[in-house]
Amino acid sequence: DDWLATDARYLEAARALWPENRILVYRNASAPDIARLLCRCGAMLGFEGRGVSWSHGQKLKGLLRPGHCLLPADGLVEKLRVIKEPCEIAALEKSFLLNHQMFAWLENRLAAGELASRNEKTLAWEIEKFFRDNGAQELAFDTIAATGKNGARPHAIPGARIFAANEPVLVDAGCRVDDYCSDQTRTWWHGPEPSADFEKTLGLVRSAQEAALAMMAPGVPCADVYKAATQVFIDAGVEKAFTHGLGHGVGLQTHEAPSLSPFSSQILAENMVVTVEPGLYYPDWGGVRWENTVLIEKNGIRIL
Repeated sequence: DDWLATDARYLEAARALWPENRILVYRNASAPDIARLLCRCGAMLGFEGRGVSWSHGQKLKGLLRPGHCLLPADGLVEKLRVIKEPCEIAALEKSFLLNHQMFAWLENRLAAGELASRNEKTLAWEIEKFFRDNGAQELAFDTIAATGKNGARPHAIPGARIFAANEPVLVDAGCRVDDYCSDQTRTWWHGPEPSADFEKTLGLVRSAQEAALAMMAPGVPCADVYKAATQVFIDAGVEKAFTHGLGHGVGLQTHEAPSLSPFSSQILAENMVVTVEPGLYYPDWGGVRWENTVLIEKNGIRIL
C-alpha cells in the first residue's frame, strides 16, 4: 500500500490526489515522522540518493530500528518517466506549439527592428508575458536572452545590455502547459548583414544538429548521437568551442533522462523525448546554439 507524505501546507492538494487514510502529514522536523512510517513498510528502505540531502539521510538512518537499512534506489521513477505515454505526448505537443508561436512572434519583432531599444532583461520579461498571456502555467526555466558577447555564456543571465545592431541574439526559452515543459533555442543576427564568423558558425551548428537527427531512432546509443554531432565540429577544427552535452530529456522537468552525452549508456527507445542542441561559443564575439526537441517514433523521429 502506497503512502503520500507531505506537510500541512499541501494537505488539501494531497486529498485531491490520494486516499486520506494513506496520507502522512509530517511536522517541520519531518525525519522522525517519516522514520516511523518507514519502519512500518519493511526492513529494506530505498531512497533517491541524488534527491535526499546527506543531512536528512543521516537523521533517518539514526531513527530507524535495528535491522532496517537505507539503500539508494535512484532511477526507479526515472525509468517510468523516460517513456512518454500518449497523454504526456499530447501535453508536450501543446507546450511546444506555444513555444513555436512565441519564437515566430519574436522573429517577426526582430525583423521589424523592435528589439533595438530593449535590453536583455526586458526581452526576457516580454517572453514570459507572451507565454502566460497565451495559456502557459509558468516558465519551464528562466529565459536566456543574450546579445553580443553574452551569447558565449551557455547559461547567460539577462542583464542591462541593449540589443545593438550587427550582433548575434541568442534566446533559449520554454514554458509549461498541462504540467509538461518545452525547451527551444534560436540564434539570429541582429542587423542587415550577418558577419562571416556568424554565418560560418550557424552553418556548422545546423549541420551538427542535422547529423544527429539523421541517425536518431529506437535502438541507437545516445553516446553515438553525440559523436555524430561532434564529428562535424571535429572535421571543422572547432570542437573546443562546443562545451556542453548535446541534449537531454524533457517532460515534467526541463532536464531529465535520457542524456545525449559521450558518457551516456542509454539507448534511444520509442516515445522518448529529447533535445538536440549543439552550440559553439566564442568569448570575443558571442555564441550560436540551435535547439529542437524530438519525439522518438517507431521508424525515426518527429520534431515537436
